[in-house]
Amino acid sequence: QESLIAVALSTAQRFVWAGKPLEAIPAALQALRFSSRVFGSGSMQLVPIYLLLAEASTGTGRLRQAAKYLSQARWIILQTPDCSAALQSKLHRGLGLFSIAEGNLDQALYHLANDVYLAAAEFGLNSVEVSGGYFHMANIFFRQNKMDAANSLYTEV
Repeated sequence: QESLIAVALSTAQRFVWAGKPLEAIPAALQALRFSSRVFGSGSMQLVPIYLLLAEASTGTGRLRQAAKYLSQARWIILQTPDCSAALQSKLHRGLGLFSIAEGNLDQALYHLANDVYLAAAEFGLNSVEVSGGYFHMANIFFRQNKMDAANSLYTEV
């Protein structure tokens, strides 16, 4: 079962990276079904799958569905006191990207700043994991024509 989960999850991730979010959803849903059976419906192992489903749903314009997946991921994390900063960082990145899709740039900056903080706490300030949050924040500042802030963050990336 765990091998099937890994294959389904990696397949879904490849589709998302290839810019084909609609094709990612069936594989991610299969990974979610298998993971729920193996680990339980409130397990931390479901969080990366919910985040991937949220990203794919956002990519297809299904924002209501994306919000539900993000809510599920957030609930599991809130119920897990020893949740890693790395996983919390990923949640905030997903919430930030979702906020961008909704057009709520202030909320997006809030979540992306939390992403950067948590990723830096887990991996170090100059890690690759931190650069994604900086990049998305820079894009927001660029869209707002705040070029000094955008260029500063692009330099960090």
